[in-house]
Amino acid sequence: MKKIGILFGMESSFPQAFIDRINEKKVPGIVAEAVQIDMVKQGVPTDYAVIVDRISQDVPFYKAYLKNAALNGTAVINNPFWWSADEKFFNNCLAVHLGVPVPNTVLLPSKERPDDTTEKSFRNLKFPMDWQGIFDYVGFPAYMKPHAGGGWKSVYKVTDPQDLWEKHGETGQLVMLLQEEIQFDLYFRCYYLNGDRVHIMQYEPRNPHHLRYVTGGGPVEKKLLDTIHQYVLALNHGLGYDFNTVEFAVRDGIPYAIDFCNGAPDADINSVGQENFDWIVENSALMAIDRAKLHQEGQVNLTWGSFISNIFQSSSIKTSFQMKKTEKKTATKAAATKKVATTKKAAPAKKAAPAKKAAPAKKAAPAKKAAPAKKAAPAKKAAPAKKAAPAKKAAPAKKAAPAKKAAPAKKAAPAKKAAPAKKAAPAKKAAPAKKAAPAKKAAPAKKAAPAKKATPKK
Repeated sequence: MKKIGILFGMESSFPQAFIDRINEKKVPGIVAEAVQIDMVKQGVPTDYAVIVDRISQDVPFYKAYLKNAALNGTAVINNPFWWSADEKFFNNCLAVHLGVPVPNTVLLPSKERPDDTTEKSFRNLKFPMDWQGIFDYVGFPAYMKPHAGGGWKSVYKVTDPQDLWEKHGETGQLVMLLQEEIQFDLYFRCYYLNGDRVHIMQYEPRNPHHLRYVTGGGPVEKKLLDTIHQYVLALNHGLGYDFNTVEFAVRDGIPYAIDFCNGAPDADINSVGQENFDWIVENSALMAIDRAKLHQEGQVNLTWGSFISNIFQSSSIKTSFQMKKTEKKTATKAAATKKVATTKKAAPAKKAAPAKKAAPAKKAAPAKKAAPAKKAAPAKKAAPAKKAAPAKKAAPAKKAAPAKKAAPAKKAAPAKKAAPAKKAAPAKKAAPAKKAAPAKKAAPAKKAAPAKKATPKK
């Protein structure tokens, strides 16, 4: 039985509806419940195939619990490693690279020094900062808010520099953003689930909380909705969220992404309304069931965004440790090539064919490098044993003369004088093609001992 758990705090309507909807579907081998934690031991898996996280951003104990669960195979929604590292300023930076419009935004240092720091801790920060450049770039009015976090906590509207100084003085040790105000014509809040499910809702952030979701609003151009849909997918695919909301302020027909780091977005029926609530419950239940079906026990079942996965797939930057490992592998391969010596390809002396009988093909140079006798390939691509000079004159495999010194087949050194195979010249030292005996002088194929007559020494 695969269990789907939901981890939550004060919210009530969504968690229970989510659990009930999954269990109502009666999917064989899948059941949902509220997560129960009695002891968290390092390296020990949980009982859950999937956990939907709705609260760990406020409870560090839960965050640590989820990371351990994820490491041991639980599919945690959202990825606790990424979510704990994510913040709003980085999201804006990534949006710029993804081509999604965002308001002009700058990062502000905290008003108060963090604990255990001194003025020397900030010696790399210019005093005064280029405040005029900041004001020119952002403009007024503007919004100031924490660079990480959510829930509309510590969000200020500032009208001028003096207003900024006064309100910034209230922020303590918080690192803040100063962001351009978008005077919008339309505003949307969009739910995103599981990589492909998008629900666009008209929204009015200036209304009281319970009146922000607008239903039955005026008609919206399909082109605008399609653009918003595209931007929602681009942002979340880049970030790697499974469960998120994105907010857009539309100015002059352009949707600007305002907020898109909401790993536990509001889903309460009293704020989102019945219609939106039903969509969220149904599609989040389907998402959790999908992830439970895909769950592989003992494997890491997390979702990573393209920002992370592309880095690891394409990065050419390597640590010194990685470089040493690569160099060691390269040196090992080079040595093996130089000695032409792999157990499966080398012809051991004890198994060498007698002088009067050609060595079997499997003991000869690899076929992939062999050139047909009629084309007189260079020594490094010498014809395999089945096309060698007549068996009676051929040197035994264990005493074959180095290619660069070998006489034409008709003048091959007798077996007793041939050099042993174990000392054969490596491929890189073989005589170049331009010096190889021309085809007309090569031992005629008709005189070569056919491979079918060659018998290995028993």
